[in-house]
Amino acid sequence: MLHASTKQISIGLLVLRVGIGCMMLVHGVQKLMGFSEMSGAFPDPIGIGSQLSLIMAIGAEVGCSVLLLLGLGTRLTVVPLAFTMLVALFVVHAEDPWKVKELAAIYLLVYASLFLTGSGQFSIDHIWLKERNPNENSGKE
Repeated sequence: MLHASTKQISIGLLVLRVGIGCMMLVHGVQKLMGFSEMSGAFPDPIGIGSQLSLIMAIGAEVGCSVLLLLGLGTRLTVVPLAFTMLVALFVVHAEDPWKVKELAAIYLLVYASLFLTGSGQFSIDHIWLKERNPNENSGKE
């Protein structure tokens, strides 16, 4: 097989979205459940305070991950997630060895890819776009 069909690409994007969304959701729920213990000591890499930094991280990791799972506003949804990973990679873990930074880099690559590709056919984005433009079948999400 030389070329993947649009359906195969969309299945791949679905697997990627659901997989990475679930993994980040677990990561964020751990922060949410440990909020009381973490809020005073959470890193404050952009100077807004530990508690607000934690709230923003939870918002991205939980809220945006749920939207990503649904394929709702995918290109917008990955922006806060990518920003969170950029801060983790280049600020919070800047002095750490690659072994520590690697996971943030992988998440960042996935979010960048989803920003460029969109969510695929198996998403609320695609359904919404199809309803708005019933005569247009451009494949854009």
